[in-house]
Amino acid sequence: MELIIGDKVWSSWSMRAWLVLKRTGAPFTETYVKLHAETTHDDAVAAGSPSGLVPVLKDGDVTVWDSLAICEYLAERFPKAGLWPADVAARALGRAAACEMHSGFHSLRGELSMDLARRETATIAPATAEDVRRVVALWSQLLAHFGGPFLLGSDWSIADAFYTPVATRFRSYGVRLSDHGDVGAAGAYAERLLETPEFLEWEKDALAQARHGGAG
Repeated sequence: MELIIGDKVWSSWSMRAWLVLKRTGAPFTETYVKLHAETTHDDAVAAGSPSGLVPVLKDGDVTVWDSLAICEYLAERFPKAGLWPADVAARALGRAAACEMHSGFHSLRGELSMDLARRETATIAPATAEDVRRVVALWSQLLAHFGGPFLLGSDWSIADAFYTPVATRFRSYGVRLSDHGDVGAAGAYAERLLETPEFLEWEKDALAQARHGGAG
């Protein structure tokens, strides 16, 4: 398999698909497309992206674009990886949480763009603060319902992959979740996401890329 991704320091959507693919244990190659360049779209198309965007998964004759579609494909392709829980209700809640991230939180994603090399304390707009409060509420509700340590219980899932880049944003911009309704569970969960072996591997590569001027 081949996964086409953007710069690891910035590409949150690529990270989601990469984390899930890594969890399957299947071997794969990485093809990089440099983001924020005049040639990004053309380079992505040349690499095999139908939309000119990343990430894209190639598996034999199958090409899947869009991070959520890639993750769902991998869940079906590798059922033993347990990327979604077996319970129908838990799976539905996890999908709802992932889809909310996939289609929502526009102010948060716009103002607090992912940058793994950034460390600052930002003053955020009211719309972004509202998004943060919603993330805190969602995490807290799922953690309480399923008992943690991950959103859907004891096992890491696609839902956790979708919120890992959000946890990096909170760290990069110094967002204190306790200022947005967290009583401890959400903050601890954010830290937990950033301690998984898969994320630490991604981050190591990302910071190395940043030191050497981007993807490649």
